[in-house]
This record gives sequence, C-alpha cells and structure tokens, in this order.
Amino acid sequence: MGIVISTVNMKGGVGKTTLTVNLATCLAKNHNKKVLVLDLDAQISATLSLMPPIEFAKIRRKSRTLNYLLDKYIQLNNRKQLDISDLILDDVCEIGNLHLLPGDLELHDEYLVSKMLHDEVISEGKAGNFDLVWNNFERRLIKNILEPVRDEYDFILIDCAPGYNLLTRSGIAASDFYLLPARPEPLSIVGIQLLERRINKLKENHQNSTPINLKLLGIVFILSDNNIFGKYYKQVMKRVVEDFSPDKLFEIQIPMDVNVAKAVDSFTPVVLSHPNSSGAKKFVQLTQELLQKLSLF
Repeated sequence: MGIVISTVNMKGGVGKTTLTVNLATCLAKNHNKKVLVLDLDAQISATLSLMPPIEFAKIRRKSRTLNYLLDKYIQLNNRKQLDISDLILDDVCEIGNLHLLPGDLELHDEYLVSKMLHDEVISEGKAGNFDLVWNNFERRLIKNILEPVRDEYDFILIDCAPGYNLLTRSGIAASDFYLLPARPEPLSIVGIQLLERRINKLKENHQNSTPINLKLLGIVFILSDNNIFGKYYKQVMKRVVEDFSPDKLFEIQIPMDVNVAKAVDSFTPVVLSHPNSSGAKKFVQLTQELLQKLSLF
C-alpha cells in the first residue's frame, strides 16, 4: 500500500503547502515514485501550486474536485457516479508520476456532518453514542476516499488546512506519518505544541477501536531572511531540540528565497521553475533525507 503522509501545523503561513508540493515533485521526478497530492485546504494552495487558476476553474465547473467525493460520503448522495479515479489529474506539471486530486473552495459543512450523524444515531437507536459515531466517521472519511487508489501509489501526500477541522483530523487519521513544517518563531512552535496535544487526543479517542498507528516523520524548518538572524532564533531552536529527539528533526532546512515566492506566482513548484535556486536544491536534499528516514521504519 502507498505510504500516506500528512503535512500539518496548527499555524498557517509556515510553508506547509510549499513543502508538500516540492517533496511530491521531487519524489516523482527524481526518484521515479508514483505520487498523489491530496489538497484538503479550502484555500486550495496546493492545487494552485500545481496548476494555473484558469485550469482549476474549468475543473471546478465540472465538479471534478474533492468536494464531489465529500458530497458523496457526507450527504450519502447515491446519484454521484464518479469515483476518485475519475477525478485525479494525471501528468501534473508534465511529470508522468505526479498526480493531483484538486481541492475546492467549499469543501464541507460540519453542520451537515453533525446533522447526518445525529440522524444516524437516532434512527439506529444509538442515543448516547454520538461521540463514538462521530469518531468512526472522522476516522473513515478520508481513508475511504483514498482506499480505491492507495495501492496504485508509492506515496500519497496530504496538504492539510491550518487549524484542526474535520478534514484535517480525518486526513491525519488516514495517514501513516505526518510532517511538521515550522518557522523558528515562537508562534510557530506553539502551533507544533498544540498539534502534538491534539494528535495525542485523537489517538485516545480511537484507542477502543482500531488504534491510529500514526508516527511523526519529522520537523522541517522553513527559514526566511528576517528570522535567520532574529534574536529568538537560537532560543526557539533550543526549545525544539529539548522537546524532540534529534531523529525527529530534519537536518536539511529550507530557505524561503525569492525564487520560492516566484514559483508560487507561476503556479509551479520551485524545483521545476527555478531548479538551480538554493531553495530548490534544498528540497532535493530534503527528499533524500525523507526517504532515508522512511527506510528506518
């Protein structure tokens, strides 16, 4: 089965999407791995990092996005005839092994989920077991969506939304590993700490059913010019080193140089648009380190 890796942090703006799409591209292009990118963020940053808005608009008008599948599962819409294979885009960025399941601007409505599960509890006489029903749905939603194609891929990389909504929790629960991108800034570290607590709670919620066997693959630091020499840099790095074992910190750190920003504007990962830039070269090295870490499990 394909290895599923979620990229997640409670705080936004830490380089989560940039990390996801460039790792996916390097795995496909440089290591001949078949990779699927799943965009769970309503900001559709991963989608627009791999295709221009005009192409996404065409796909969305045809309802060929993740939202189609969510509607199928959340509202139990049996009229939905397409499955995940019909919605996946092949040869993204003209790389044969790189595929994308596009996100959407309106991914789900948690009120509809609550109502659906409440009705299920009442109709099946499960009054008092709402939390159990919710946890089971949360556990299965993204896992069920990916199940038909998981064996077809070497890697499935999930770009989760910041915060901790239903789709983020479900994406994490469906994953084998998670990556934590972070900036060496106090608020970014708070995001790490909050996420670790939430993930521990998620595991506790499912300990009486099938346990969630989720592992932290590592923390990746995303650096920018204004924090490399910031007064908090050494202090923050010291705190992280104290909180996590050395094997949970990636040695390669990613500089967010101007070429990374330009790549976003061109709707292409920096490893393709500016392959000789310092940022692109670091992503190539980071991908190699990621594969080395995975080989130890």
